[in-house]
Amino acid sequence: MRFHFALALQALWTAVCQAAMQHYPAAWGHYDVCKSQVYTDEGLTWDYMACQPEATDMTKFLKVTLDPPNITCGDPPETYCALENPYMCNNECDASTDELAHPPHLMFDIEGRNPTTFWQSTSWKKYPKALLVNLTLSWNKTIELTDDIVLTFESGRPEQMVLEKSLDYGRTWQPYQFYATDCLDAFTMEPKTVQDLTQHTLLDIICTEDYSRGYVWKNDKTVRFEIKDRFALFAGPRLHNMASLYGQLDTTKNLRDFFTITDLRIRLLRPATGATMVDETNLSRYFYAISDIKVQGRCKCNLHAISCVYDKDKLGCECEHNTTGPDCGRCKRNYQGRAWSAGSYLPIPKGTANICIPNNIGPVKCNCNPFGSVSDRCNGTGFCICKEGTTGPKCQECLPGYLWDDGCKSRVCDNELLRCQNGGVCVNNVRCNCPATYSGLLCEKSRCSSELGGCRGPDSGQAPLTPPSAFRLLLLLLLGSVLLGEAAML
Repeated sequence: MRFHFALALQALWTAVCQAAMQHYPAAWGHYDVCKSQVYTDEGLTWDYMACQPEATDMTKFLKVTLDPPNITCGDPPETYCALENPYMCNNECDASTDELAHPPHLMFDIEGRNPTTFWQSTSWKKYPKALLVNLTLSWNKTIELTDDIVLTFESGRPEQMVLEKSLDYGRTWQPYQFYATDCLDAFTMEPKTVQDLTQHTLLDIICTEDYSRGYVWKNDKTVRFEIKDRFALFAGPRLHNMASLYGQLDTTKNLRDFFTITDLRIRLLRPATGATMVDETNLSRYFYAISDIKVQGRCKCNLHAISCVYDKDKLGCECEHNTTGPDCGRCKRNYQGRAWSAGSYLPIPKGTANICIPNNIGPVKCNCNPFGSVSDRCNGTGFCICKEGTTGPKCQECLPGYLWDDGCKSRVCDNELLRCQNGGVCVNNVRCNCPATYSGLLCEKSRCSSELGGCRGPDSGQAPLTPPSAFRLLLLLLLGSVLLGEAAML
């Protein structure tokens, strides 16, 4: 009894687990296919789906600009001291020597080199005037962020910093997040963390002290803008419920725009000074140095493309769904039968493509085969409409069981399994050539069966049944009498 009860309990637990897994599948739609071919009542056609490029390292495609332009160290050469040890002053920056130069592109090179490569600013030699640096990252393309923005500093994290974004190629800027050792003092903002945000306050701009307080030279080098923690407010802690996030991105334009940028700007307002006050006698200890910047994202293609190409120093979507433009943001010529619309993530997992359709100028001529297709013009999805038994892009091929003869005709005979009957001859596998007295698909019907008088009529082609003559009747009677007499004698 206990054994059966345990089995029942185990089965119930398995069912509950499976039900839970259905609510949190390992992966929802990746939107990595824009269209696929399907068979419908109209023949071969396209099934369109929302699609987007894969996320990738977007720092491979950016242009970096520094303001002021001469803020990079090395011209003239300088000697720097370590922040944690003011007496260790053996770090030299010289722009004329590759081994000692620290140009901006070293923020985006391969990590893990020894020694570490990094960009470095001039020192704070004009103190108390603020050491201000703007680092602008430009893509000349709209991109969507998919992971945290991570900055790695080699000289201690700045005590004051602002991360800003632009959606119009740098014409206007909005703050993404403020960073400070003291948010109230620096920006008159209450300090918060991303954990303080909710679904309703996700778009709030906060100031955080998490990435500025507590100077440790060997650790805590990174400053983050948390993308995934914001995603998790809708998709759950491990981003299992992406359907909820996709639904919100679909229906809340401000939310989708929040994670969309054309440019990023890092405003460095005050360098790390350590645990003590600024040492005005040794200002070479204070500077900015960044070894790595990570920006993970994808080209924004409005769910109308799965690939984005980098050509002639410019990113562009390879648009599908009869769309065009850098972001697939408009309909192609002759495909403006309805207003352009971005694709939709919903319904999960394929979404809605919202393709551009042809103008109201009649179907497009596609050179469909005149024998195999209903018309020489395409249907609304760009395919020829094939007749029964016909297939192929131009309706020029036959399905199994059909043979081409100015169009696809059903196979009638083959002299093997489908034989013509009653002496009929198979002609090109499409018909039986029957003798004069037989008809039907396989010569299985007597031609006379439908004629007046039946198959013994005068016009049937068969000998008629004629009544016997009187002489023949008399002869048969005599023969019968003789036979009867002989039988009686026996």
